[in-house]
Amino acid sequence: MALSRNLVKIVLGMLVALLGLAAWTGYELQRTLIFSGDFAEVRVAAGSTARGVALQLRAAGVPIRSWEFVLAATLTRTSRALRAGRYRIESQTNLLALLQKFRRGDIERVQLTIVDGSDFAELRDLIAQSHDLRHDTLGWSDAQILQALGATETEPEGLFAPDTYAIDPDASDLALYGLAYHAQQDRLEQAWQARGPDLPYATAYQALTMASIIEKETGRVQERPLVAAVFVNRQRLGMPLQTDPTVIYGLGADFSGRLHKRDLLRDTPYNTYTRAGLPPTPISLPGREAIEAALHPDPSPVLYFVARGDGTSEFSTTLADHNRAVARFQRSVAHHDAQ
Repeated sequence: MALSRNLVKIVLGMLVALLGLAAWTGYELQRTLIFSGDFAEVRVAAGSTARGVALQLRAAGVPIRSWEFVLAATLTRTSRALRAGRYRIESQTNLLALLQKFRRGDIERVQLTIVDGSDFAELRDLIAQSHDLRHDTLGWSDAQILQALGATETEPEGLFAPDTYAIDPDASDLALYGLAYHAQQDRLEQAWQARGPDLPYATAYQALTMASIIEKETGRVQERPLVAAVFVNRQRLGMPLQTDPTVIYGLGADFSGRLHKRDLLRDTPYNTYTRAGLPPTPISLPGREAIEAALHPDPSPVLYFVARGDGTSEFSTTLADHNRAVARFQRSVAHHDAQ
């Protein structure tokens, strides 16, 4: 009988302890964690233990006790489900929300913006300066990057889509190149399949090259179909494109910041004053709107345009009208600066 009473006491004691643990767990999981600042950042490496994460949280200023975090992670079966990545911990969160964040892998992703009209060299600099990516391609040649992406093209210019990309911290920079490359391939293919009739392009790549010129000629989306019309009409008539951005691209590091007559006479594969047709490759990374303009030019018969000085352009059909527009809007600008 005494043994039975002792057993009952032990069981009751265990139940009380379990109820107490449950009550404590419920309280601790819901307790508001307040710390200085609006948020803290914690980077969880692959294979991190609950104790390791707890120490990082404490080092970041999150007011938890390591053993409490480890116990709560164990009780909620989170210990083996801690996903790697960089986490943003908001002040006034609680332990349960924190554990759920780690289970979901609700990580802060790196955002990197490729600007429309930038070139591939600028893209490489942008990626190289990102401290959040793993730089696997540092020191690689452009050709090695293209080969790693499985690209069939031999030159990278134009092949990467301007956009804002979100990628996991510590991801390979090659992954970002891959996202931008495949995005541009998809955009170009879709636009090419839906292209307008009677365009002077033999391939989608030629259309991409034209888009890169349009991108550099104007930042005004509404003018791009007219700019496209100018160059498409010139191609149809066998006229040289005579567009300054291609000359500048061909000069590379020799460009002084302003074009001179000697620059227009200096023959390079990209000089559309000395050479007919499109340049051999794109000259920038064109955005979606420029690609659409290249493949859907305005039906206008315009052949010339000149900057008005307010960010817009004056378009003309005849050389006489163009010369009058040049005289009106760019009296102090040499004729070769007006396209």
